[in-house]
Amino acid sequence: MEFSEELEILRKAVASLVLKEIAPIAEEMDRTDEFPHWIWKKLGDLGVLGVTIPEEYGGTGLGPVEQAMVTEEISKYSAAIAVSYAAHSNLCAHNLYHNGNEAQREKYLPGLCSGDLIGALGLTEPGSGSDAVGMNTTARHEGDYYILNGSKTFITNGPIADVLIVYAKTDKDKGAHGITAFIVEKGYPGFSVSKRLEKMGNRGSVTGELIFDECRVPVENVLGQVNKGIKVMMGGLDIERVVVSALALGIGEGAFREAVKYAKERSQFGKEIANFQLIQAKIADMYTNLHAARMLTYEAASEAAKGKKVTLQAASAILFTAETATKTALEAVQIHGGYGYMLDYPVNRYLRDAKLYEIGAGTSEVRRLIIAREILGVKTF
Repeated sequence: MEFSEELEILRKAVASLVLKEIAPIAEEMDRTDEFPHWIWKKLGDLGVLGVTIPEEYGGTGLGPVEQAMVTEEISKYSAAIAVSYAAHSNLCAHNLYHNGNEAQREKYLPGLCSGDLIGALGLTEPGSGSDAVGMNTTARHEGDYYILNGSKTFITNGPIADVLIVYAKTDKDKGAHGITAFIVEKGYPGFSVSKRLEKMGNRGSVTGELIFDECRVPVENVLGQVNKGIKVMMGGLDIERVVVSALALGIGEGAFREAVKYAKERSQFGKEIANFQLIQAKIADMYTNLHAARMLTYEAASEAAKGKKVTLQAASAILFTAETATKTALEAVQIHGGYGYMLDYPVNRYLRDAKLYEIGAGTSEVRRLIIAREILGVKTF
């Protein structure tokens, strides 16, 4: 798939920043699990933190294809930065623009686009993952505020976020149709981070558990309409899957890059292992699957850019691409042999990073259900 001249310029700019600023620290991030705050402003200066946000709010006014491309380029060297970027630019800023009112857009979007603010989304709870609408966090209306009580877990950027979109039940009797989305600031009374979670992969992207204990959120911070949060939630899922598909694609491409490089460098039995047919077969399969994943990802992104419903395409793209990324990383480790199991080589990081995307943003099992239901015409809600 070829990019337009303008998009290719953006891709090269992102790739240049990644090679200069992110690639050199990727291994250190994995070891220390520390988020490099300074990189956020650099991404903001490049104009990619608000890539889908109109220029009047500080963004670049582009679309899903561009956001997928930026995510892919970052994740080729650091899935950790890429997932924090996706949570910020897509789950928070993109959703806030599409569902917020003018006052909310003017208040939050410029800071999110510039990198002065870090965004996140709070949906998953300790007792509700794939069953997101089964959340237990509640919000009751008291005068000029909604009072939130409950907790969220596995929240990317949660411990460092300045602005979060948080879902809560405002009418428990209505089930999925009693959910409301709120814009929560980190300084609100009753909001706290209970702990930072340590992960096997994507280390350096900060993940945490959030607590809402009589958290006071102004009524003007309702995102969308009261009891219409399911619309906000479902409306953003397709684009989220496209972006995450691009993230997984980048991981697979990074693992593939390292595998090809190593195969050309490593000698056994008097010649480079790239000359062995079984290694060549692995390389061929990796390339073919990644190429197919790329087509699926950008087809979904292109259709979304036209304003079309892409539930089927997006679910198919992330299902195939996430599983392809894991398989590719596994083969990259295999090609590296014993060295692939050592922390000195990045392929083990790519493998640990890749596995998340068969779990997060909807498991592979749930994605298969979505695909089947779209084909069969079965409604979820």
